[in-house]
Amino acid sequence: MAAPVKEFLKRNFRHFNAATLVDAAEAYRRLVEDRNGRMMVTLAGAMSTGELGLSLAEMIRQDKVHAISCTGANLEEDMFNLVAHESYVRVPNYRDLTPEDEDKLVQKHLARVTDTCIPEEEAMRKTESHLLKLWKEAEAKGVSKLPHEYFYELIERGILKSEYQIDPKDSWLVAAAEKKLPLFVPGWEDSTLGNNFAAHILKGNLKGTQCMKTGIDYMMELARWYQKESAERPIGFFQIGGGIAGDFPICVVPMIQFDMKTDVPLWAYFCQISDSTTSYGSYSGAVPNEKITWGKLGKKSEKYMIESDATIVAPLIFAYLLNW
Repeated sequence: MAAPVKEFLKRNFRHFNAATLVDAAEAYRRLVEDRNGRMMVTLAGAMSTGELGLSLAEMIRQDKVHAISCTGANLEEDMFNLVAHESYVRVPNYRDLTPEDEDKLVQKHLARVTDTCIPEEEAMRKTESHLLKLWKEAEAKGVSKLPHEYFYELIERGILKSEYQIDPKDSWLVAAAEKKLPLFVPGWEDSTLGNNFAAHILKGNLKGTQCMKTGIDYMMELARWYQKESAERPIGFFQIGGGIAGDFPICVVPMIQFDMKTDVPLWAYFCQISDSTTSYGSYSGAVPNEKITWGKLGKKSEKYMIESDATIVAPLIFAYLLNW
């Protein structure tokens, strides 16, 4: 089978960050294919608005991703892109915008993410109205769910299917819902729809938080997942960006070890893509070896740090793994 991207990378990416990219991709392949391992992928930044679903969705379908930790923004923004893509506005000259230019965008209800504007009415409000019905439904039944489970329900019940504006095979959230992929969304309240959920309670549209589980519930679910999976096979950690999407799940190992007093294997593989300046005072910029001192990685864990733009690096690594 022809794999022009993979062969290009192997031939041309021979040194420095480029070589690390190929080394990390090949180690990822060995873990999931040769060793039957599992891979946790973490999504920070605005990777969903950057349309990482174009490659990540196929990674999920081909069982090369086995769990995802993401910010609330990445969770919702893949859904926004799914139902409102045609109303997105690209701003290629975003570096030249004046405050007056930015004000014109907000007056048009366009929320800018670097070079792309998300349309409030077509994306946020459209999704919100359907989620509110699901939240009220759960509240009436006395049911409590994790934030992402409501998104999975939107997809599984086909509630917004008639409004899809991209091919659903390019949505990583659709692929995850179809696989019932374990999903962990720490700090979900720090997102547009998380803010919206709080606002509905304050306005009296919802009685309280009873229908929504919290980040502590996510940590307990993650601990159960890690204990079960690591008992049978090695688990790797592929981190895109920094922040809570990465810090939250990697902490599960020392939590199990030190707080639960239960022995589990450490993460067997670690790769981070980050353009953060290397610094021991910054989580995003901390080199992988620092994680050894926290009981997250071992001295024999495979460790890679690719200092580059994740919107460039992640699709290339996924293309390598998909034999594209």
